[in-house]
Amino acid sequence: MSGSLFDDDAPAPGAPSGVAPPVVPLPELLRPKTLDEVIGQTHLLGEGKPLQLAFKSGKPHSMIFWGPPGVGKTTLARLTASAFGCEFIALSAVLSGVKDIREAVERAQQYAAQRRRTILFVDEIHRFNKAQQDALLPHVESGLFTFIGATTENPSFEVNSALLSRAQVYVLKSLSEAELRQLVARALGALQPLTLDEAAVSTLVGYADGDARRLLHLLEQCQTAAQAAGVTGVDAEFITRSLSLNARRFDKGGDHFYDQISALHKSVRGSNPDGALYWLCRMLDGGADARYLSRRIVRMAWEDIGLADPRALQIANDAAATFERLGSPEGELALAQAVIYLAVAPKSNAGYNAYNAARAFVKQDGSREVPVHLRNAPTRLMKELGYGHEYRYAHDEPHAYAAGETYLPDGMAEPRWYQPVPRGLESKIAEKLAFLRQLDEDAGTGD
Repeated sequence: MSGSLFDDDAPAPGAPSGVAPPVVPLPELLRPKTLDEVIGQTHLLGEGKPLQLAFKSGKPHSMIFWGPPGVGKTTLARLTASAFGCEFIALSAVLSGVKDIREAVERAQQYAAQRRRTILFVDEIHRFNKAQQDALLPHVESGLFTFIGATTENPSFEVNSALLSRAQVYVLKSLSEAELRQLVARALGALQPLTLDEAAVSTLVGYADGDARRLLHLLEQCQTAAQAAGVTGVDAEFITRSLSLNARRFDKGGDHFYDQISALHKSVRGSNPDGALYWLCRMLDGGADARYLSRRIVRMAWEDIGLADPRALQIANDAAATFERLGSPEGELALAQAVIYLAVAPKSNAGYNAYNAARAFVKQDGSREVPVHLRNAPTRLMKELGYGHEYRYAHDEPHAYAAGETYLPDGMAEPRWYQPVPRGLESKIAEKLAFLRQLDEDAGTGD
C-alpha cells in the first residue's frame, strides 16, 4: 500500500551489505496511499457516492469489487483496511487452498483476541470452488473478519449465493482516456528524465485499453528501451518500434467475451452493419476463435432472418466454409461480409418462435396418436386396419393442395405457430398461406 517497499537509502532487510535493493515495480511505487490519490472510479468514490459514504460511516462491511483487470480492485481493498484501521490479510484464490484459509482464520482470531479488526481480501474470488467459498461463510457471519473479494467475472455466476448475499457488490469501470492521461502525468514524475510527446502518450493510452496496470508496465518498458537507446525523449515511432504491443484486452472465456458476442448478435438483429463490423473486428483483434464466430454467424442467420431471406443462410454457411479453406486473416473477410449481409437483410424470427412454441407444446402435451390416414401401410394387416385409407395425395389435387385435409392428431386444433412477418420472402409466404387457408374454408374445414 505504501509508495515503496523499502527506504531508498537502505538495503532490503536481510540483504547483504552493498547489494542494491530490488527495484520496486512502477504499479507498486505509484499505488495510492489515500482515497484522494485514486484515479478513476468516481461513480463510487465521488462526493456522496456509495464507497465514499461507506468510508465516512466508519463501519466496514463485506463487499465484492467486480471489474476488468487494472482498475484498482486490490488498491481499494487495501485502502479500505487502512481507512477503518483494520489488519489486512490477502489471499489469492489462484494460489491458496483450504489450508491457507484456515491459517488466515487463525490470524484473524489472534487479532480479535487483541481487539483488532481484520479485513480478509480474496483476489480472484471466482477461482475458489464452492467448498472454499463456503469455508469463509461462518467467519463472515460471526464477524471474525470483514470479507472483501475481487473478481473479473460476474459474481452472479461465480460467487456462491450465500456469500454473495452477505456482501455488497461494487462494479468498477475501465479507466477513461482522460484518467489514463492523468496517470501518465503522475508516472512521468517517477520516471524522470523520460519525456513523451503527445503522439507517444496517445499510443500508450490506446494500447492500455482502460487498464492502469498495463499502462504503467508499458511506461516501464518505454523507460528501459529509452535507456538502452541512450535517449530521454520518446515519440510514437520509437514506442511501436521498441515495445511489444499486445492486442486489446479480451477474455476468451469470461464476461467480456459473451458481452461482445451479445453486442455482435444484437447489432445484426438491429440491422446496423457498422455496429456488427465493429464488434466482429473487436473480437478478432482480441484473439477470439474465428471458427466459433463463424458458427455464431450461422446461428444468427437462422434465428433472426430465417425464411425472410434464405440467401442469408447460404451466405453465412459459405462464409464459414471459406474461412475453413483460407484460414486467418484472408478468411476473416468472408465473415465480415456475412455479418454485413445479415445486418441489412430483412428480419424474421417467425421460424424461431414457431419452433420454440412447438417444442414447449410437445414437452407438456401427451403422446397423441398419429391419425390413421397419415400412417404408412407397407403390410396387408396395416391396410386391413385402415392405415393410409382416404389419404389424399396432394400432387393429384388442384394447386397441389388437398384442401380440407388434416395433418395434426385427431382433436388437436390448428395452433398457427408459424406466423410469417410482412418482410422479405416471408411476405410472399404469408400470401401463400392465406390462399391455402381460403381453400380450406371453401372446402368447409377452415378453423
